[in-house]
Amino acid sequence: MLMLVFPEFRNQPGAEIAAEDSGQDAQPGHWSGPVSYSAAVSRAAPSVVNIYTRKVARAASHPLLNDPFFRRLYNLQQQRMQSSLGSGVIMQDDGFVVTNFHVVDDVDEILMLLYDGREVPATVVGTDPDTDLAVLKIEATGLQPISVGEPAQAKIGDVVLAIGNPYGVGQTVTQGIVSATGRNGLGLNTFENFIQTDADINPGNSGGALVDAYGNLLGINTAKINRNGSAGISFAIPADAVEKVLKDIIQYGRVVRGWLGMEALPLTPQFAKQLNLRITSGLLVQSIVNGGPAYSANIRPGDIVVSINGISVTDRHSSISQIAEVMPGKPIQLGILRSGQTFEVTAVAGSRPSIPQ
Repeated sequence: MLMLVFPEFRNQPGAEIAAEDSGQDAQPGHWSGPVSYSAAVSRAAPSVVNIYTRKVARAASHPLLNDPFFRRLYNLQQQRMQSSLGSGVIMQDDGFVVTNFHVVDDVDEILMLLYDGREVPATVVGTDPDTDLAVLKIEATGLQPISVGEPAQAKIGDVVLAIGNPYGVGQTVTQGIVSATGRNGLGLNTFENFIQTDADINPGNSGGALVDAYGNLLGINTAKINRNGSAGISFAIPADAVEKVLKDIIQYGRVVRGWLGMEALPLTPQFAKQLNLRITSGLLVQSIVNGGPAYSANIRPGDIVVSINGISVTDRHSSISQIAEVMPGKPIQLGILRSGQTFEVTAVAGSRPSIPQ
């Protein structure tokens, strides 16, 4: 069926990988000598799915109809189907699957190919554009959810494996190492805390799994930066953030995050010098949402937030994430610098509005 609907789909998942269990238990301490990661792949690969999407697009049926006048005059348009692909990870045995938001954004049909060759339709349960994640649901039995690891324990130099469906060739595994952790400020998502890796990630890998050497999920592969013909560097969303999104969407239909209702810029040394300040880090408040939590706490434009819940502000992205982790209705202690005086205020976190989709 998929061969007819998606011509780019040619291979069954698992065809490109050696998925035979080496007989070793995939746990730390069992690897010695020349290392094979086949046990880790055997453990994780059945939890990774191929995702195929279709969207109905309107296209002019004649070159003249590229002119808006002719399109309005004759209204001669025809439908055409746009197809794309990605990957996903089975998180629960009752059919909840996580992928990237950009994989399923504004599509009309989603089909999944499971590791055992079954084809199943999928529906979108909820999305979180702020982290580029989406939760899908399939109706199928015998699903194998992935084992979730501890991305906070990942260290630079650890071996990682990326599992996905690059270019639609079928499930494929690439190897690399953790190159960095806690990457933010890249402008990819609102909330960024990426695991950086040199494991190759290509179109179709989006939404697939980044696992450790034992087959435990460390993150969801999401983006690659490739400049000037370089091999590129890849990024994954940590598994703990994925679990938060999954839990909230299942429970609330959306991700619940704390919010203060203010816009702020990072305090740079140049700003600090212009303002004759001795401090060089903080958030310079630019604007306040009327009636929002910051407004109610009497925070004003021009104030500098120097601490959040007793933790010094070091950068804007970390501060946004710190505020977002506070449940709405809970207090947030803010250290404020105003007119040379430092004091504390208590704001009650509101609920962060969803960004337009």
